[in-house]
Amino acid sequence: MSYEPPTPPANLPTEIVNTLNESDPEQLRDVATYAEALAEHKERKTRLEEESDDADIEDRPDDLPDDVPTKATITIKEINDNRYYYWQWREGDKIKSKYKGPVNPDE
Repeated sequence: MSYEPPTPPANLPTEIVNTLNESDPEQLRDVATYAEALAEHKERKTRLEEESDDADIEDRPDDLPDDVPTKATITIKEINDNRYYYWQWREGDKIKSKYKGPVNPDE
């Protein structure tokens, strides 16, 4: 009976495959344990960085009303030849707006 070795993932570099093929079972188990721990560490680090980036976004502008989410952007609407600022954001499939004030013509 002949045993075939497992096929390595296609995206694994050849030098890593060769090193693994030359390793004994104990080293391979150590590599597997280390690789899993390293993957978890890198995923956790990425999550923490993303959460940190999200926290920066959560800083509310001073003029943002309490009932307007931080993800809102300012848009300009023209009504009867007058221009007005509105806070605008999405809630599900709907776009919500809240009046901010008139556009200063000197801007």
